[in-house]
Parts: sequence; C-alpha cells; structure tokens
Amino acid sequence: MCAALGVALLASLGLAGIAQAAPANYVALGDSYSSGVGAGSYGSSGSCKRSANAYGQLWANAHSGTTFTFLACSGAKTGDVLNQINSMPSSATLVTLTVGGNDAGFTDVITTCTLNGDQTCIDRVDTAKTYVQNTLPGLLDNVYRAVKSKAPNAKLVVLSYPRFYTVPGSCNVGLSDTKRSAINSGADTLASVLASRASAAGAQFVDVRSAFVGHNICSSAGDYLHSLTWPVDESYHPTAAGQRGGYYNPLTSAIG
Repeated sequence: MCAALGVALLASLGLAGIAQAAPANYVALGDSYSSGVGAGSYGSSGSCKRSANAYGQLWANAHSGTTFTFLACSGAKTGDVLNQINSMPSSATLVTLTVGGNDAGFTDVITTCTLNGDQTCIDRVDTAKTYVQNTLPGLLDNVYRAVKSKAPNAKLVVLSYPRFYTVPGSCNVGLSDTKRSAINSGADTLASVLASRASAAGAQFVDVRSAFVGHNICSSAGDYLHSLTWPVDESYHPTAAGQRGGYYNPLTSAIG
C-alpha cells in the first residue's frame, strides 16, 4: 500500500521514471584505455590490468545496484573484443567500449617516433592514418554489430582516445613539437572514424579529447596521462586522475 502510494506520488510529480528505473546491467569492453592500464590497483586481473580506478568501475560504483561485468583487457584489438563479446551477458543494458588504437599500431607509432627523426615519425603516423581510414571502419562495424547481436537491448557507448600532447607545451625534453603534433593528428583521425562508425551503428559516441585539454602531456597540469614511465606498458595511458576526469566525467555527462 505504501509503495503504491509512493509511486503514485512520484508520478504526480513527473518522477515516475525514477521510481521504475532498473539498475544497469553494465559491461565494459575494450582495450587498455578501458581496462585502466596506468591507473593502478589491478587486483588479480593479471596481464589484462583491470584497474579499480578505471572509468567503468567508477561508473558502476556510483550507480547503486549495477551488475558490472569487466571484460576490457590490455592490448586488445577488435578481434579480441569480439571474443570479449562472446563472454558478455545477453541481458546487458549498457556497454562501453574503447578499441581501435592497437589495430592502428599505436605502440609502434610511439616507438618509431621516439627512436627516429621527424619525417620518419610523420610517415609512420600517416601509415596509421591510412589504416584507420581504410581498414579499421569495417573492423569497428563488426564489433558494434556483434554487441547489438549479443545484447539487443543494450545501449552502446563508444569512447575516443585523448590527444596526448599540448603543443607548444611545457616540455623541454623528449619528442619534438613536430612529432607531438603528428601523433595528435593521428588521435584526431581515429576519433573522426570512431565517431562516424559509432553513429552508423546507432551507438553513442563520447569524445574525451576536450576533457584532457590542460591535463595532457606537456600541459601546465600534466596529470591525466603518463609520459614515458615504468612499467613501460603504462606509458601514454591515463593516470587514475585521467580515468576519472578524462573518461568517467565525460561518460557521466553523456549518459548520467
């Protein structure tokens, strides 16, 4: 009786949706930017490096009653995410995803730019851009289609990658501004393709690049991204602050 009166009162106030909203069945898919590499507190997740500070875990913690399935794994490419999808529940109501950077050869781009001159770096970034524009779209389509097929009622949210550098910035050593600008342009090309294919799949795209402005490498704060660090696999990945401010906050602004 009291419960019925409560629902009726909420309905009269235009808040019936709040009373009836079901807890999310949330699945976090993707690569190291979703698993939280660089943010610490990996527990027993082994080489997948699933962090307690990753944006997906933060979102689940903030939404009481959420059933959370954490499948994102360091190093994942689109083919690996297809395997992750096989393990996700068909009852999922929310799926978030970062993927594409490893397919495009992110690690090799950074290595090439670190060890070689400006033009070699630019050429390697251009090769990655060509791959992103011509080959990656079909791979992304396969992933987004597989999510929709496995969990037809799920809201799919695709997140971008940050621009890594402020150019010109506060760094006095390391890569040249020419190299930094080239790497940033690669992130921009990838974001454009991710946005386009997400839209075509009926997914929501969340662009995190603006959230990292003033916080990326060579910025005044420089607190959202690791530069070259140890362990080396955490280089160029979000810190715990970056997962919260650069990923969790934009995600929450987009979907609540």
